[in-house]
Amino acid sequence: MGENVVVSNMERETGKPVAVVAVVTEPRFTQRYREYLERQKLFDTQHRVEKMPDGWVALPVLGETLPEQHLQELRNRVAPGSACMLTRLPDPVPSKRAQGCSPAQKLCLEVSRWVEGRGVKWSAELEADLPRSWQRHGDLLLLSEDCFQANQWKNLGPELWETVASALGVQRLAKRGRVSPDGTRTPAVTLLLGDHGWVEHVDNGILYKFDVTQCMFSFGNITEKLRVASLSCAGEVLVDLYAGIGYFTLPFLVHAGAAFVHACEWNPHAVVALRNNLEINGVADRCQIHFGDNRKLKLSNIADRVILGLIPSSEEGWPIACQVLRQDAGGILHIHQNVESFPGKNLQPLEVSKTEKEHWLYPQQITTNQWKNGATRDTRGKMLSPATKPEWQRWAESAETRIATLLQQVHGKPWKTQILHIQPVKSYAPHVDHIVLDLECCPCP
Repeated sequence: MGENVVVSNMERETGKPVAVVAVVTEPRFTQRYREYLERQKLFDTQHRVEKMPDGWVALPVLGETLPEQHLQELRNRVAPGSACMLTRLPDPVPSKRAQGCSPAQKLCLEVSRWVEGRGVKWSAELEADLPRSWQRHGDLLLLSEDCFQANQWKNLGPELWETVASALGVQRLAKRGRVSPDGTRTPAVTLLLGDHGWVEHVDNGILYKFDVTQCMFSFGNITEKLRVASLSCAGEVLVDLYAGIGYFTLPFLVHAGAAFVHACEWNPHAVVALRNNLEINGVADRCQIHFGDNRKLKLSNIADRVILGLIPSSEEGWPIACQVLRQDAGGILHIHQNVESFPGKNLQPLEVSKTEKEHWLYPQQITTNQWKNGATRDTRGKMLSPATKPEWQRWAESAETRIATLLQQVHGKPWKTQILHIQPVKSYAPHVDHIVLDLECCPCP
């Protein structure tokens, strides 16, 4: 048995033996065999010791084989009179230790082993092309667009995706592409393994069902979904101008107690999911879906609250948001926006006057006061959140001014606007923050 039979140091350090080979012996000799293999650094800790159908036990070892000298040592000195032989484990079971390693490490281990078994040399380029993050939706994993791009993957066939799915413990795989610029925010998602893309996801007790190949789902919006769920909207009529599959429509109906929501959406696949989600969460009787371009919406003078949940900007929806607000009492706009902050600048909290502080609401202290007309209004401790950036404040002030102008144009009389709160949702990209502006809009007496 020559120099190729023992696993090389490089292979051992990277934890990627070429094949799973095992020494088979009787159960009574297993412990002594294992101790010897561990001393010789030949025992494969990534896979479980397995009991064979005939009752003998297989101990996985590192390398493509085991030199004869070690087999003789086991038979003659470690356990005199014992018998042993080599076998290959076709479906090795990961050890508890291997299961304790990170999913990315396990993926690398299993894909590299499978690739080398297909006669393809494993390389740093291929390793760097493996996914580092993904979205898990039950038994479906959605991979990011920046993985499996190297040409070598294309020749490996569908078995590659079965290997990836097995390593990550799922049944189906999909891969994200660029979001199409068609206005409907349709994700360019390809199903790699499985026969459909429908998944379920539960957020804050709300069940969302949707097709990942046709509809987007943002895990990063959970903080905002929790926040709106905590608002008191009893008796209120809401308009959600970009409803999607119900990201905000459902929390407002299920948890915030909104009386009725008009949900606008123009992606037909999202509308199918939205209708289904309203039914399964038991709130379909309190929502009307308006399918099509919300800029052509016929509603007016109806809303106590409007959700403008579109990024990078919902500005195209601002005129219609002003149109649907109640003319007698006004209401609150929840305006989503991606705001760029400038790197290298000192982003200290803004110095604000006492008067300006009255425009701010602190997110942790929520109480509910009654307006004169009986509608509910959110109020919080009047202080500026310490996390607020100057760029957020400047954008909020410009939005406030623009909305005031639009309100006067739409309703033919002056309105007053007031910044109630600025809520960070997530960092969307370096120096770009997704925020929500809560803007109170009231007609002047």
